[in-house]
Amino acid sequence: MLQPPAKEYSGPRGVGIRMTEPLTPGMGGAYSETGADLLEAYHLFDKAHLVMLGEEDLIPREAAARMLAALREMERDGAVDVRRQVGGGMHSGEQYLVRRLGYDIGGRIHLGRSTGDFGAVSRRVRERTRLLELAGAVNTLRAALLDTAEAHLDTVMPGHTGSQHAQPTTFGHQLLAWVAALDRQFEGIAQAFARVNRSPAGAAILTGSSFAVNRQRTADLMGFEGVLRNTLDAIQGHDDELDALSVAVSVNVCLARWANDINFWSTSESGYLRVPDRFCGTSSIMAQKRNPAMLPAMRTAAAEALGAFATTAAALNAPSGDFGGDGGAGLHRTFDAAVRGAAWLAELVPALEVDRERMLDAAGAHWAQATDVAAALVESQGWPWRVAHQVTAILVRLSEERRVPPREVTPALLDEAAVLYLGEPVGLSEDALRDALDPARFVERRTLYGGPSPEAARDELAEERDHLGRDVAWLDAATERLREAEARLESAIDALVAEIGA
Repeated sequence: MLQPPAKEYSGPRGVGIRMTEPLTPGMGGAYSETGADLLEAYHLFDKAHLVMLGEEDLIPREAAARMLAALREMERDGAVDVRRQVGGGMHSGEQYLVRRLGYDIGGRIHLGRSTGDFGAVSRRVRERTRLLELAGAVNTLRAALLDTAEAHLDTVMPGHTGSQHAQPTTFGHQLLAWVAALDRQFEGIAQAFARVNRSPAGAAILTGSSFAVNRQRTADLMGFEGVLRNTLDAIQGHDDELDALSVAVSVNVCLARWANDINFWSTSESGYLRVPDRFCGTSSIMAQKRNPAMLPAMRTAAAEALGAFATTAAALNAPSGDFGGDGGAGLHRTFDAAVRGAAWLAELVPALEVDRERMLDAAGAHWAQATDVAAALVESQGWPWRVAHQVTAILVRLSEERRVPPREVTPALLDEAAVLYLGEPVGLSEDALRDALDPARFVERRTLYGGPSPEAARDELAEERDHLGRDVAWLDAATERLREAEARLESAIDALVAEIGA
C-alpha cells in the first residue's frame, strides 16, 4: 500500500506515486518556501477556498467546517510558525490538515485549485501589501517636504542644469518639484495596486476546474477587487511582477537623484546646507570628514533596483507556462530600499541646516540671472529675443574674461557688448540693469503657473496639500477594504464552524 499513514503525509510529491526518488535537497521550490509573507498568503487562500468549497457544497460542509476550525487552532499557535514546522510550503495547510484530520477530511482542501493559482494568489497578495506600504512611505515623505518647502518659499538659491548654474530658484520651489514627482509616483502606485489586486484564484494551472468553483466569492473573501477572467492569463501573465517592481524602481531612482542633489548642496564647494551630525559618519584618518553615508547608499539602492528589474524581466522572458522569477527576493529588496529611502529623506530634509545667505549670494555670483538681462533688453529696446540673448552672451564673456562679477557689471560694459554685436550701445539705465541682475527679483518675477515666485509657489503648495489629503484618504480606504474583507472571511468561517458546534 503506497498511501502513507495520514500522520506521516508530506505532500503530493510522495515517493512511489509519480516519482520514484526523494527530491534533491535544495530543490523544494513551492514545497519549501517559508517566507512569512508567502505563508500568510497561503493561509489566507486556504481559508477563503475552504469557505467557498463549503458554501457551494463542493465538499461536505462539515468537512469544510472542521478544516476551518483546525486552521483556527493553527492560528492560536501562530500560523506562520506552525506551517514552517509542518513543511510543504504552499501545501503546508494541506499537510497540516491531513495529518490532523485524516485523508477523508484534510484531503479535500485542494479540490478545484492548483500550485498555479496558489502561487499567483500569494504573489499578488505579497505585491499589494508592499505597494500599500510604499504608498504610506511616499505620503510621509510628501508631508515632510511640503512642510519644509513652506518654510523656504523665499529662500533664493541657484538652480542647476548640467551641473552648472542655470537660473535662480528657491529651495521651496525645488522641494515642491520633488513633491510633484512623488504625486505622480503615488498615482503609479495606486494604478499598479488596482491591476495587481485582482484574483487568479480558481484558475488552477491553465483551465480552471470542472467543479463549479465560485471564483468571485473566493476573490471577495481575500480582499481582491476583481477576478482575472481568462484562466490562462490569470496564471501565465506575470506582468503584475513587473508592474509592481517598476513602481518601486521608479521611486528608488527619484530618491537617488534627490540624495545626489543634497549631497552636492552640502559639499564644501557649495555649502548651501549642512547635514546634521546624526546623519553622518566620519573618517578614521581625516579628522575633518563628515560623510552623509545614507545619500550614496540611496544611489546604490537605485542601481540594485534597476538590476532587480532587469533580472526579473529576463527570468520571465520565457515561453508561457514556464517557471521563472527569483521568488520575490528582488521585489522585496527593491521595496525595502524605496521604503527605507523615503523614511530617511522624510527625517533628513526637515533637519537640514540651510544657509540662506550663501544660497542667495551664489544665485547671483555666476550669471544665473543672465536670462533676465536679455529680457530687460527685449522690454526696453524691443529687440528680438535672439538679438538680446547674443548681446547678453557677449556681456557674460567679457565679464568672465575681465573677472568682473555680475554684481559689479556696469551699463558701460553692456554697451560695449552691444557695440561688438550691433555696432551701437544700448543705453540701459543703472537701475534697470541692477534689477535684472538681482536673483531675488528674478524669482519674484516668475509668477506664472508653477513658477518659483513665493506667490505662485504658495498656490502650488496648497494644491499639493490637497493632493496629499486625497491620497491619504485613498490609502486609508484601500487598507480599510482589506480589513473589511478579512472581517467577511472570519464571519463566513464563524457561520460554517457554528454548524458543527466547534
